[in-house]
Amino acid sequence: MKMISKAAAALLLGTFVCVPALADEGTMVALVPGGPHPYFAAWEQAGADAKKEFGLGAADYRVPAKWELNLQSQLLESLLTQGYNSFLIFPGDAVGTTSVAQELVDNGAQVIATAGCLKDPSPALFCLGTDTGNSAYLGAKELIRAMGGKGKIAHFTGFLVDPNTQLRIDAVQKAADETNGAVEVVQVIADIDAPQPAEEKINAYLAANAAGVDGIITTAWVPAVVAANSLRKIGDKRIKMVGIDHDEVVIKAIADGFVDGTMLQNPYGQGFIGSYVLNRLRTGCTLKEDGPWKSNALTVRFVDSGTVFVDQATAPTYVNAMVGITADLLAGFEKDFLTCS
Repeated sequence: MKMISKAAAALLLGTFVCVPALADEGTMVALVPGGPHPYFAAWEQAGADAKKEFGLGAADYRVPAKWELNLQSQLLESLLTQGYNSFLIFPGDAVGTTSVAQELVDNGAQVIATAGCLKDPSPALFCLGTDTGNSAYLGAKELIRAMGGKGKIAHFTGFLVDPNTQLRIDAVQKAADETNGAVEVVQVIADIDAPQPAEEKINAYLAANAAGVDGIITTAWVPAVVAANSLRKIGDKRIKMVGIDHDEVVIKAIADGFVDGTMLQNPYGQGFIGSYVLNRLRTGCTLKEDGPWKSNALTVRFVDSGTVFVDQATAPTYVNAMVGITADLLAGFEKDFLTCS
């Protein structure tokens, strides 16, 4: 199987996108996650491409040293003093990040909650991210199908401070409940979206319980990688698994039959489209009140950046799926969500 790098994916996206936008060298975008994490690595290339494509003054990826709310807040305040006026922020906390977001807006900046939502009411213009509940639900349905419609599931997921985590836990449980008892979620292990806790807790759980588990669903990046490696070590391919994201470990495990599939997200599209929208909002556009906004448990103004399931047949060309979703969303964004003079 030919692997496609993240950088190649970003360049490929550029060949599909041609959307006119007013260049404004005064648009200074900062893309700021809650802390270091491989999911957000694509934001760096997305920002660089957006800066070039749309003539921005800056579109820079800046990461707090650790996953601590005060460190993210301090970084955002520092970036404001450096002249950044447009922010794509993954909330370190769905409620706790609101105060610093309000500070940014009060000082003339604009904010889009990205990859995770702030809880309403908030100063964010809207939330751009994966419909995480729907993605986890669809992933769980795919896992149940691979299990033959019955059995026991272990769910390995992310940080409890991540606003997406509870949505994912609830969605997987919903899919299991729909089987009327044929499928049971026997274990949920959260707060493990980092290498050390994921390695310790997943490997310990499988060492003690692998014989009694028929399926694994992972709804965070690091647990997906660790669980894929663990199933490769077990080696019998009896336990079915659906992961998340596009780490090469997971894609290779799908190709080799140790993982049944993965739910892709679209971090590149979030950074690229988010930067485009922030620039348009500074150069003559406003948000449509009556746009086709979705809502979730946190906000009433949500835009889905796209998700898709890939299996052994489609994993070798997984990049194409995200390219198509990003191009379609970008091409229609102004018509659907903006009013421009």
